[in-house]
Amino acid sequence: MGDYSKALEFYEKAHKIYEKAVPPNQFDLAISFNNIGLVYYNMGDYARALEFYEKAHQIYEKAVPPNQLDLTISFNNIGLVYYNMGDYARALEFYEKANKINQQTLPANHPHIAADYNNIGLVYNMIGEYSKALEFSVKDLEIMRKTLPSNHPDIAMSY
Repeated sequence: MGDYSKALEFYEKAHKIYEKAVPPNQFDLAISFNNIGLVYYNMGDYARALEFYEKAHQIYEKAVPPNQLDLTISFNNIGLVYYNMGDYARALEFYEKANKINQQTLPANHPHIAADYNNIGLVYNMIGEYSKALEFSVKDLEIMRKTLPSNHPDIAMSY
């Protein structure tokens, strides 16, 4: 576990195969970019993670409908990188884009919407807008309480 250099090696080999086998805007190529970005993220190399997440996102925007959940995952990945880089304005921008799509496509009490609220609340907390942070944290907690068993660990994380 945690052998990121080995994971990166294999993801890069797989990516080279995808590049030869599929068209440039193929969905599978985006997944490959995303996987490489995830490894860099887990290694703490946020600049490289962002580079690959953005490449994946460019393909997602061309390959899937504008309200597709894959886009929200991409927005959240990019937002998370910006959050960890301390660029809270950009993180908020991408978290809000994800939330907008999720609100249009998912039921109001879906866990993805709760996760969006949590992410947005964390950004507001980091920039010192505590009333907004509380507002989004409460929304997150309300959804979690409605959709998960009372002893579920995700509820504890919402507090």
